[in-house]
Amino acid sequence: MTTPYVLVLYYSRNGSVSEMARQIARGIEQGGLEARLRTVPAISTECEAVAPSIPEEGALYASLDDLKNCAGLALGSPTRFGNMAAPLKYFLDGTSNLWLTGALVGKPAGVFTSTASLHGGQETTLMSMLLPLLHHGMLITGLPYSEQALLDTQGGGTPYGASHHSGADGKRALDPHEIALCRALGLRLAKTATLLRNGSGQQA
Repeated sequence: MTTPYVLVLYYSRNGSVSEMARQIARGIEQGGLEARLRTVPAISTECEAVAPSIPEEGALYASLDDLKNCAGLALGSPTRFGNMAAPLKYFLDGTSNLWLTGALVGKPAGVFTSTASLHGGQETTLMSMLLPLLHHGMLITGLPYSEQALLDTQGGGTPYGASHHSGADGKRALDPHEIALCRALGLRLAKTATLLRNGSGQQA
């Protein structure tokens, strides 16, 4: 039997979302599950160009099997006018077979994002990522206000998911509250996935 894992699936342009993904992965591992980091390729503005199967650096590109076989999912994207970025949506638009077979029904999922401005559409971007997950029948895992960092943050952080304010130049590092909330989201996903697997008779 394969080791259960939580898939951390994201698109990152300037590195902020990829750093959030790494922090979420730490929370998942703290919760006792494997974190599998995967990304998606950029989209050509000229045509549906085929990207190399292996990126030059960073996480591998996600496959539909990565998504199908996960015990849980963390989905991340930078904000593009209050929505998820096109490369991530393009990947999700290709998951109809998983939807038809119910492959993701009943699995926990959470979302995360980064914006250049403090009020740059974090919550609407998170909601844009939650919508396809609801269509897939996934169980949404947010961040409750029992997380002290959600009360104390002056940067990113919402009950809908983890977020980060990267600054106009995209170089502002995650602050301690943002890091804590990323790890909290990962931990909640791992714990929820384990409880669901144990409840269904599967070994975690």
